[in-house]
Amino acid sequence: MASRSDQAARDHLQRCFVLHRRNFSNTSLILDIFSAIHGRQAVLAKGARQHRRGRPAGGEILQPFRPLWLSWSGRGEVKTLIRYEAAGPAAELPGKLLYCGFYLNELLVRLLRRGDAHENLFAFYAAALTALAAGEDVETVLRHFELRLLREIGYAVELDREAGSGRPVAPGRYYVYEQESGLRAAGTGDGRYALAGELLLGLAAGEPLSGPAAKTAKLLTRRLLAPYLGTRPLQSRELFRQHRNLSL
Repeated sequence: MASRSDQAARDHLQRCFVLHRRNFSNTSLILDIFSAIHGRQAVLAKGARQHRRGRPAGGEILQPFRPLWLSWSGRGEVKTLIRYEAAGPAAELPGKLLYCGFYLNELLVRLLRRGDAHENLFAFYAAALTALAAGEDVETVLRHFELRLLREIGYAVELDREAGSGRPVAPGRYYVYEQESGLRAAGTGDGRYALAGELLLGLAAGEPLSGPAAKTAKLLTRRLLAPYLGTRPLQSRELFRQHRNLSL
């Protein structure tokens, strides 16, 4: 008997985004999707690459960065897509913004377990795509998304308090982040790794980043993500380096 979750996915269209897609057989697609209610799912879109009279091929609709309404069925690891509709226009991500979008998607694919619901993260992801398309500062959007993702999957990092003592981070002072324990006050010899209190408080509050602070924030979030991403390189970072000589 189908579970209540499977029944709901089959009977009702679900708000989703495509995170990744690949060809399957001559006419179909395998989609890695992110659902507001059902989390990350693998879905087979049968015949999605076929053009049908009076209707565009599903592959033209089932694209990353476009909000979608989807329903599916199945009890195995890979579900079968039943219906799909566009839920709005795709986020316009030209140039380097496209690689930024791929980066967000790859983080979700690598860090979210299938079937775990993350409704708040889904809303935050949709807002991040909108912010990128609207021309908001890329560094700010990416850094705050990374921190929100870590929080949503259970690896929240306290950036406004020292670990152990619980003392509030103070502007004008410097701190060091240690992977196993968290923040501590910087001491002699920590200059290379020291983080300004102002930066940490700004990150914790979701404030915009600029100048040297943006570069330091990037180095920090890379350290925070590294244990959970493993040693396999992110393809989106490699693409960004190859085409723009920049980094995510």
